[in-house]
Amino acid sequence: MFQQRLNEASQQLQTHFDLVLSSFDRLPVVQGMGYATEGGKRLRGFLVLESARLHGIDPTRAIWPATAIEALHAYSLVHDDLPCMDDDDLRRGRPTVHVKWDEATAVLVGDALQTLAFELVSRPECGVAEVRADLVQTLARASGAQGMVMGQALDMAAETATSALNIRQITALQAGKTGALIEWSTCTGARLAQDDPRSLSLYAKALGLAFQIADDILDIEGDAAKAGKRLQKDIEAGKATFVSILGLERAKSRAQELVEQACDALSPYGVEAATLQEAARFVISRDR
Repeated sequence: MFQQRLNEASQQLQTHFDLVLSSFDRLPVVQGMGYATEGGKRLRGFLVLESARLHGIDPTRAIWPATAIEALHAYSLVHDDLPCMDDDDLRRGRPTVHVKWDEATAVLVGDALQTLAFELVSRPECGVAEVRADLVQTLARASGAQGMVMGQALDMAAETATSALNIRQITALQAGKTGALIEWSTCTGARLAQDDPRSLSLYAKALGLAFQIADDILDIEGDAAKAGKRLQKDIEAGKATFVSILGLERAKSRAQELVEQACDALSPYGVEAATLQEAARFVISRDR
């Protein structure tokens, strides 16, 4: 059921991106926006749609914040791939945006996708004014200097630090860099319904950390052709990861523990949360 719903969500998101971007002028920056939002797992958009389903939210409402989080995630990847950041030339098996176009276009593509995300969550289709304001504020917090950007800044600072990060520090770093957007995505259904997101928040915190540990494991054991990106770059850069700190087997064990915590957090939703539980298991079994 999970894989089917993930595939359905991906198709819905692509259709909605095509609709949204069709009203834009066909400039290189818009072409880059379309390029950057094609493909990928689209797990964050799926989490929005699935959490909305749990709360009885019409999919025609949920598709707007689902598309927004995918736009914002795509912006983060475009900027993360730039030479001044992680300097990657491959993303999802294709040339990165700055390679296909140029660095200036890539910066503008990221900027445009970020602002598009906030436009989408402020659309009247998302709900009443209070709901839209909440979505905007929480997305800003999750994506900015209290969330994703903070995590990225800590990650870059660690590259030149004189001592390696410890487990507490890397957990805090990844809670921002990876976890903040996953948590926002998962709690959006409750926010759309103006309901309490605490159970979903607990699920998402464990899911986000498991996701990052799985990424660190893939960086060691993964297949670059399947992953669609260069692997083992963290080792080459001398970065601390969950694997370098815990060791491979303990990292795998910790990821499994987190998945169990995530699944347990969904108990208030009963069998209706089965697909989200499958999603948690997916993040540590994926090959990309």
